[in-house]
Amino acid sequence: MPPKTKAAGKAKGPAKRKLAEEFPPGEVLTDTAKKSWKLGTPVGQGGFGLLYLASDDTSKAVRADAPYVVKVEPSDNGPLFSELKFYMRAAKPDLIGAWIKSRKLKYLGVPKYWGSGLHEKGGKRYRFMVMDRFGTDLQKKFEEGGKRFPRKLVLQLGLRLLDILEYIHDHEYVHADIKASNLLLSHKNPNQVYLVDYGLAYRYSPEGVPKEYKEDPKRCHDGTIEFTSIDAHHGVSPSRRGDLEILGYCMIQWLCSRLPWEDKLQDPVYVRESKIRCRNNIRDFMKSCFTAGQEPEELLKFMEEVKTLGYTDKPDYPKLRGILQQGLKSIGATDDDKLDFSASVSAAGPSSVKAPKRKKAAEKEASNDETDGSPAKKRRPAQKKEANGVKKPGAKTSSPKTRLVETATQTSPVVEVKRGRGRPKKTA
Repeated sequence: MPPKTKAAGKAKGPAKRKLAEEFPPGEVLTDTAKKSWKLGTPVGQGGFGLLYLASDDTSKAVRADAPYVVKVEPSDNGPLFSELKFYMRAAKPDLIGAWIKSRKLKYLGVPKYWGSGLHEKGGKRYRFMVMDRFGTDLQKKFEEGGKRFPRKLVLQLGLRLLDILEYIHDHEYVHADIKASNLLLSHKNPNQVYLVDYGLAYRYSPEGVPKEYKEDPKRCHDGTIEFTSIDAHHGVSPSRRGDLEILGYCMIQWLCSRLPWEDKLQDPVYVRESKIRCRNNIRDFMKSCFTAGQEPEELLKFMEEVKTLGYTDKPDYPKLRGILQQGLKSIGATDDDKLDFSASVSAAGPSSVKAPKRKKAAEKEASNDETDGSPAKKRRPAQKKEANGVKKPGAKTSSPKTRLVETATQTSPVVEVKRGRGRPKKTA
């Protein structure tokens, strides 16, 4: 169960949603652009939907190395619709391609939106979305590496995420849930990383008009508790500075193993107050995370720069990149575009105690108003991801039919994990 917060309260959960029915391999879906997609085998299951391998060549069977996946949910469910709003506005291939060209990037770690639509079968309607297929997530890599990443790798990931965040911020959205389990390696190129799961994505500036700072006690502590921003702890809608604050916490954790407040994740007020103290004295914060004399100066400067941002301020992305690039230079490294997870880590900090299981404070659901920029409803607890993002089924099963669990857009079969329902959104 997630940590109890004011946002959770004692409100009743929403009415139980319908589960998606499994389609047989070979089912053909037609998106709103009249493009056909052929489904392969199901490779994952979320709370209410299924994930299938897919191909745009309907004349042949879908291969195991198919480059696409299709998410399918009953049409009256909300979670997929919530993500669709972001993908349709900001993740079309031509938009991403134009950005890559204008910024002279080698790639951009935002999943491409390939199509969506409604499909009828057996008298029921289903919503679907076609996306890229991805590989393993960085949380698995983090745990495999003893819960530490090399300093060079941390700075490279920070640079890739600054590229991603600048893009989605420029397209009026913030992500609000950056963490290792939402960062997936490319299915084909292990040196490319993508930010997924836009269920919490928030349109902070619809039509170019930024939302105002406003605290809502009912929404305190939204997000993943150990990383969520101080604004979110106060019930304020996600912002650009919040995304960068979250990124800062992630980079520090990746380098030192765990954050100072990870021993009390069940107490969100304690976590919030700890973050406020750390923001007020960032140098002491760094000393609490790293061995004396090994505090990475670039991460201190990064957090100091984020601290200067107002709620509606546009971050200075080039300056933030420069800080991380200077960090690479200080250790005699360059950004060679190769993500090396095997290098040893020398910046070990005072974090030898095993951290408790990571929890998510709140998870948001969909809002059916396509123009509404308000945050969505509370989210369900995040699921732990294993090999290729998911756990492999055991040799013995209680049922001849293996159930599957979806982990973002990763694609390996796993034993099903039951998930709780969120709280219905309250409106003023």
